Amino acid sequence: MKILVLTGSPRKNGNSNTLADNFIKGATEKGHNVVRFDSAFKKVHPCAACNKCGMDGDCIFDDDFNFVKENIVDSDTVVFATAMYYFGISAQLKTVIDRFYSINGKIHTPKKAALFLTYADNSKVKEDVIRKHYKVLTDYLGWEDVAQIVCPGVWQEGAINNTEYTKQAYELGKNL
Repeated sequence: MKILVLTGSPRKNGNSNTLADNFIKGATEKGHNVVRFDSAFKKVHPCAACNKCGMDGDCIFDDDFNFVKENIVDSDTVVFATAMYYFGISAQLKTVIDRFYSINGKIHTPKKAALFLTYADNSKVKEDVIRKHYKVLTDYLGWEDVAQIVCPGVWQEGAINNTEYTKQAYELGKNL
């Protein structure tokens, strides 16, 4: 299986990146082909709504999104890993998702999807916004949600280490 992991945290050792690391470890041990795109460390221009791509063509921007474009179309699974930033997904990951517009016609194919969400608070109400955005996105694309690992109460870098959440991410990778 080919898996694309899209991360959004600007902290290299951040909690959502730790979940991604554990998932990737499990998935590669199982023999899956995993590629990762750390959006916070790449240059991805926000969509300019020019519609030059026509939702299925060349974008006016030649940037690091080309890596996503080259890997998402034939991926069987797409994993979104983000911390909650001011009550939403990280801006870096949202920018990547917005650029899906340019490949819209190519990614409406059956895929599996997973969401890894970390946040400092402990309010289910606050996480609902991100869960709903993820659900609307996957429903629109026709992708099957296979897991949501939501981790409240983790703020400081490393707070997620040695928790049930890292084990869940690892097991998901092993059992996908």
